[in-house]
Amino acid sequence: MTDHVIIGSGINALVAAALLSRKGRKVVVLEREDRLGGCMMTAEATLPGFYHDVMAATFVLFLTSPAYGELAADLAQHGFELCHTTHPTAVLRPNGRATILSMDRAANIAQFNALAAGDGDLHDRDVSAIEADAEFLFSLLGGELWRWRTARLMLSQIRKRGLNGLKTWFGEALRPARAWLEPAYQSPDIQALWAPWVLHTGLTPESTYSGQMGKVIAFALEAAGAPIVKGGAGQAVAAFRALIESHGGELRTGADVAEIITQDGKARGVRLANGEAIWAGSVLASVTPSQLYGRLLNGAEIAPEQHATQNFRHGRGNFQLHYALENPPVWRAEGLENVALIHLADGIDSVSKSANEAERGLFPETPTICVGQPHRLDPSRCPEGKAILWLQIPDAPRQIKGDAKGEITGKDWDDATREAFADRIEAILARHIANFDDIKLARRAYSPADLQRLNMNLVGGDPYGGHCGIDQFFTFRPFPASCNGATSFSNLYHIGASTHPGPGLGGGSGYNTAKRLGG
Repeated sequence: MTDHVIIGSGINALVAAALLSRKGRKVVVLEREDRLGGCMMTAEATLPGFYHDVMAATFVLFLTSPAYGELAADLAQHGFELCHTTHPTAVLRPNGRATILSMDRAANIAQFNALAAGDGDLHDRDVSAIEADAEFLFSLLGGELWRWRTARLMLSQIRKRGLNGLKTWFGEALRPARAWLEPAYQSPDIQALWAPWVLHTGLTPESTYSGQMGKVIAFALEAAGAPIVKGGAGQAVAAFRALIESHGGELRTGADVAEIITQDGKARGVRLANGEAIWAGSVLASVTPSQLYGRLLNGAEIAPEQHATQNFRHGRGNFQLHYALENPPVWRAEGLENVALIHLADGIDSVSKSANEAERGLFPETPTICVGQPHRLDPSRCPEGKAILWLQIPDAPRQIKGDAKGEITGKDWDDATREAFADRIEAILARHIANFDDIKLARRAYSPADLQRLNMNLVGGDPYGGHCGIDQFFTFRPFPASCNGATSFSNLYHIGASTHPGPGLGGGSGYNTAKRLGG
């Protein structure tokens, strides 16, 4: 008998296990793959000595989370270390113009005002408004919403703003990114700087509340940067494992849970594919709704959740591309050498177009590309003098219906189709790097199908645990009737990216559930 069994080993599972084990609870983490970490995976994907974060890479959400606030000191003792740069992001447009964000607000204000009179002052107002509303806003974005604490918080906001003032605040928060950027910012370069970031929240420039999420990202990047883990995201997993084991927790790989055992309205434990049963006081499942209600609880009488699962939607696929380089890239635009994440995009319209094409099952004609330079922040990622690039394309079709450019004929994510799409991305990248052909040593691409094979929760390559539109977010995630990760069984809890507060490396659902269980 154990206190808590946790199915899955992504960030939410590890956060929950760390908090609960520190309180003396007996915790067992079960992972079906041969490695821990979910989307946190570091591998020599291209060549020996070149360490790539195959999926998740940037830890700004974790750095700014309450989970990190509680676990930072303990994780540091077990080797967790973040690497930073003072220039977290930039955009590089097809015309060769680069706009770079600094962690110095005064410098950003001056630069943006130089691009267009008043744009810097507007940036100051936008991020200052997020800063002023931080307690309220981040409680909604990260805390458990169906609690008296949230009700009291809303009442305090009514007293502060008035009932109509609070309604106005929510109305403005629901505006899409296009409605935020186009009417206000006069510089197309600044519009292009922020438009791609909404894709990293699973949204598009036309999505409801994507404008607010864009402002939150602008605030977070300026305040906390875009840090990566020294040695790779896999080192974060190693630190969590050491921390959990130091408090008596157990983490098992190759442990495929076949069934959650239920009886009399409670979860009694789990049964593994090999027949082994593990009995527990509670079960936390960091999986998608289809895994929880379609496989692990198959046969249990939970008709409402099983019906709701049929209507649960997944978002666009993700495509990863990694390079080993003989020397650091020489960017044709100045000032990009020490930028953590560079978007290759032309603005709101280009981002909207690529997202729409991917949502319709097409290979985008000009995909939006995010380029990371991990070697600049952490030289230990590759041999001395060499470099690596981490490319994420957040707009890939989950199910292929065609090609917006009319060139790629493949209808499935086979090797030839994957490499053809990688060629399109590489051609865009190479135009911006003067010495690309001379320094390219090797590349490795991962299609949405490849990513799902690495992690079954990435359905169709969707890295966000499901579509993040307003009807599947906040109190409606994953279902309209959902409430704080609770299920029909009193001691079975649903956590992970498919539950509130959603995707990313913040560990929010694991943190909230562990706190509810006394962690």
